Amino acid sequence: MRKGVDKQLVCRRFGRVLHTYRRSAVMQGRMADELVALLRRSGLPGHAGRVLEVGCGSGILTGALLSEFSAGSYFANDLVAESSDFVWQVVRQHDVGEYLFLHGDIETIGDLPSDLDLVVSNATVQWFNDIGGFVDRMAACLRPGGLLAFSTFSTANMREITHLEKISLSYSTPEELADFAGGLFDIVTVREELKRIEFASPEEVLLHIRQTGVNGVDGRSWTRERYRHFLHRYRASFSSGNGVYLTYHPVYCCFRRKAR
Repeated sequence: MRKGVDKQLVCRRFGRVLHTYRRSAVMQGRMADELVALLRRSGLPGHAGRVLEVGCGSGILTGALLSEFSAGSYFANDLVAESSDFVWQVVRQHDVGEYLFLHGDIETIGDLPSDLDLVVSNATVQWFNDIGGFVDRMAACLRPGGLLAFSTFSTANMREITHLEKISLSYSTPEELADFAGGLFDIVTVREELKRIEFASPEEVLLHIRQTGVNGVDGRSWTRERYRHFLHRYRASFSSGNGVYLTYHPVYCCFRRKAR
C-alpha cells in the first residue's frame, strides 16, 4: 500500500475543472483513444455488455469507448458527483441500454455491480492508495474472461515539476502494475511510453496543470515569490525551441479475468 492521497483535495480540485478538463487534458484524451485501440486489439466484442468506468470525470473516455462499442449497461463512477451530468450528456448520444452513476471512492464504496464484461479507467488509478487492492476488487466484479483495462502514469511523469517543487504522487512502475494482476488475471498488455508536450511559457504549464486538476497532490498556495521563482527556474531548466516542455509517462494495462 502506498502513501495516502488526500481524496477530498483531489475531489475539490477536479470538481473545479470539470468544465475545462475536456479542452485542456490533451494527454488524457490521447490516452483514452489508445485505451480504446487496445481494447479493439484485445478482441472485445462490438457489444461490450456490462461496463464499469472508474473515474469517468467529464466523459473523455466515455465518448471514445462508446464510439466504438455499444453497452447494455453502463456504470460510471467518480469522486465528483457533478460528473454524472457530464457523462450522461455523452452516454445519451450512443447505443447504451441503461446508465447508472456510482458516486464515491471506488476503493471503499459498496454495492458494486457484478458479472461485468469490462472495467475501464483512464488516468485515474495513480490517485488510489492501494492499486493492488483495487485490481483484486475489480476481479470480484468481472465475469471469467472479462477485461480490466486502464491507463495511468509512471515514475517519470511530470518530472520537471517533481524536480523543481519536490512534490509527486507515489507512482507505480510498469513491472509493479503487472504484478498486481497476480493469480486472478492473465496479462494481455502492459506498455509504457514517454511523451513531451511543449508550451509557450512556464505560465502556460501552470495553467495547464490547474485546468486539468492534476495539482491535487499539493495543497500549498502559490505566493508571489514562489510563483516568480518557479517561472525563472522552469525557463532555465526546461526550455525547448518553441518555449518549454512537460513530460508525461503513460502506462497502458489490460488484464483478462481468469476462470474462477
